[in-house]
Amino acid sequence: MKATKDPGSTRRRASAPALRDGMRCRVTGGTHAGTSGVVADIKTSKTGHVTLTVVQANGVRFKTLAKNIVT
Repeated sequence: MKATKDPGSTRRRASAPALRDGMRCRVTGGTHAGTSGVVADIKTSKTGHVTLTVVQANGVRFKTLAKNIVT
């Protein structure tokens, strides 16, 4: 009998893009999916989730998780 390797053990989690204040980004998931803007503030929560503030061209600001954006 052949031993099969568990495919889950070799999977790598996609790393978050290198984020900096002032970078343009597009939101791909969550409540604000489909919007875009400029990264204004990057924070890491106590639980380890990276959050950021996005400022749209019309001045509207919102917070989202870094996993939901594409630079």
